[in-house]
Amino acid sequence: MAKSTAKRTRKFEKNHLKDTLEKRKAGAKIKQRNQVKAKRQARNAKDAEFEGKGGKDEEKDGKKPAKEDPFGKMNVDDFFQGGFEIPEKLAKKSNKKAATEKLGKRKRSEPEVEGDDDSDSSEAELEEAPVMSDSDEGSEAEDDVGMSKSAMEALASKDPDFYKYLKENDPEALDFDDDDNLSEVDALSGSEDEQPKKKQKKSKKKIVVEEVQENDASASEAEDASDLTKEMVEKWTKGMKDQYSLRAMRQVVLAFRAAAHVNEDDGKEYKYTISNSEVYHELLVTALKYVPEVLNHHLPVKETAAGKVRVSTDSKKFKTLTALLKSYTSSIHHLLTVLSDASTLKLALSSVTPLLPYLLSFKKVLKNIVKTVVNIWSDVSSDEATRITAFLVLRRLTVIGDPGLREAVLKTVYQGLIKGSRSTTVHTIQGINLMKNSAAELWGIDTGVGYATGFTFIRQLAIHLRSSITNNQQESYKTVYNWQYVHSLDFWSCVLSEHCSPVKEAENGKESELRSLIYPTVQVTLGAMRLIPTSTYFPLRFHLMRSLLRLSRATGTYIPLASALLEVLNSAEMKKPPKASTLKGLDFTSNYKAQKSYLRTRVYQDGVGEQVCELLSEFFVLWSTNIAFPELALPVVVMLKRWLKDASNKATGNKNNKVNSAFVLLLQKVEANAKFIEGKRAKVEFAPNNRAGVDNFLKGFEWEKTPLGAFVSGQRKQREEKARLLEEGRREEDRKRKLDREKERNVGSDEEMEDAEEDSEEDSEAGFQSDEDE
Repeated sequence: MAKSTAKRTRKFEKNHLKDTLEKRKAGAKIKQRNQVKAKRQARNAKDAEFEGKGGKDEEKDGKKPAKEDPFGKMNVDDFFQGGFEIPEKLAKKSNKKAATEKLGKRKRSEPEVEGDDDSDSSEAELEEAPVMSDSDEGSEAEDDVGMSKSAMEALASKDPDFYKYLKENDPEALDFDDDDNLSEVDALSGSEDEQPKKKQKKSKKKIVVEEVQENDASASEAEDASDLTKEMVEKWTKGMKDQYSLRAMRQVVLAFRAAAHVNEDDGKEYKYTISNSEVYHELLVTALKYVPEVLNHHLPVKETAAGKVRVSTDSKKFKTLTALLKSYTSSIHHLLTVLSDASTLKLALSSVTPLLPYLLSFKKVLKNIVKTVVNIWSDVSSDEATRITAFLVLRRLTVIGDPGLREAVLKTVYQGLIKGSRSTTVHTIQGINLMKNSAAELWGIDTGVGYATGFTFIRQLAIHLRSSITNNQQESYKTVYNWQYVHSLDFWSCVLSEHCSPVKEAENGKESELRSLIYPTVQVTLGAMRLIPTSTYFPLRFHLMRSLLRLSRATGTYIPLASALLEVLNSAEMKKPPKASTLKGLDFTSNYKAQKSYLRTRVYQDGVGEQVCELLSEFFVLWSTNIAFPELALPVVVMLKRWLKDASNKATGNKNNKVNSAFVLLLQKVEANAKFIEGKRAKVEFAPNNRAGVDNFLKGFEWEKTPLGAFVSGQRKQREEKARLLEEGRREEDRKRKLDREKERNVGSDEEMEDAEEDSEEDSEAGFQSDEDE
């Protein structure tokens, strides 16, 4: 047992003794600093009382002291500021050491270097008495309003009489802050306002005048110390902007916390109260703009070319500023949840970005911030600029974070995407597309983490699809046929299209890890497309078809889509003649199902035929320069001719010349393109088994110059122009609706005013008649 104990002791001395001693020293320094503060306040109070009594006695007696006391014209503050310089006459008589039980020994020190903020600065301030000007002392008294709870209890136990005196005459001195850890910032900023000794040599008259002025100023501020004023904010702003003052930053953080919780009945008391809206706005701008700059000045962030950041978290300065950093971050986090103004919300999000390197050590804080930022980013009602700013915060965190943090960010972003795409309308579709396009970029920052999270979420979609197929319940298909499922599949199409393209892989010099997710994504999408092959869900089929077309176009992967489109043509909706209807055309971009009133109508048949014709042409144009295009188009050409023959029958056809003529034109362009490829193919000299020759066939040839490509290019321009006109019409309708609502409100308010005037006139007439009766 003795040997094991000795071994454990040696191990503790080797690994943990140094840290334990440093923690004890740090605790002792904080305790000693609080004692210094309490002693200074008590000394000032006693000196003021003593000087007041002494002055009155001397006026009554009219006598002067017999002997000139070298300390007679000095108060206690002047004595301490002089660095304990003892006059020569008294030095010969007394060699006793100046020591106190509470404060410990004080040593004379050489002047400190201005602006030196090393980790030992706080220790030097406790052991030494720095020479400060009167202005410094006034500012320190202004900043250090409260004391810690531990120091207050120690003072009450050791000196109850003095504690009682303070409680009766200066109760503010006994107030303790909730964030007493923030007082350590004063230790780091102790040398900020120090001046060279030459500037400190002032005449006594000047010192007295300045002391009187500062006492008056401090007295006026003490009357209303808790109410934040514009002058205080401007003073802090100047200190942070010009000198990167940590003291000013500490006060701004405390005031900013009160501003973040303004008008809230949470039962908490804050150091400052804000009653002026201008002061509130100026404080928010100051805190959000300059606090990150001051932090970066004192704790610079080093960033490598690969995007990795490094902050010296082991330094004493970082440990001291940790409490302030957490308080500031917590205030911003709360502010993000309550702000409604777009410009202020954008400024708050911008201030979060430079804080991220300092918060990498605090995973819990970061996760809370990520959730709040994702909520702003996924809110389709938010301003577009605000959502982009929120995305930049998420992107920055993904770049500098470790794999675990990246995975957490990606999962939260995906959850926010699903939540924000629950409701899709004409007004929200653009915001949802913004979410999908921006979030897709995050999955390419770390393809390893992106593959792991992507595989998990795609597998989850496959499980939902399988359960819908195997489950015989009537409503089981609704877990797949909804906007969230459709947008999820479309999102993974965006991710794979962006990061698995040949151009992107050539830039990275290797094949993307996400490429292996193409096959499961395509399989799940095709399965969801054919889950319920009724005409009601043709719009959903078209949405998923566009997702697969994007994926095929970007990655060069062949996906058989023609058969799914031919199924739509062979349905009863497209073969039988429609009934007349006055319904407005169905918007296929903002609907995934058609209402019953649209089924078997002319307007719905026209819309479905237009969509099928467009998607078929977009599918064929992907391979318009491929050497196998004639063989690829042959089965579809045969099926289209057969369908046109049935649809054009006067007795049993669909009697819709508009749809039939569109497919006749498409069929002509496909056949012309097949002949074009056959003509080019007849001139080649390599065999079909020559893979390199097949891949290089018409390489570099512009697809727009092919017969089918020219047709598709013209169709795209027509659709873009049509979409632009529809968007302008929609905006004009929205503007008219807003004007009508404002007019109704104005009319309502005018009627209320007229009614009020009539009531007042009736009351006055009734009063006049009663006076006449009397």
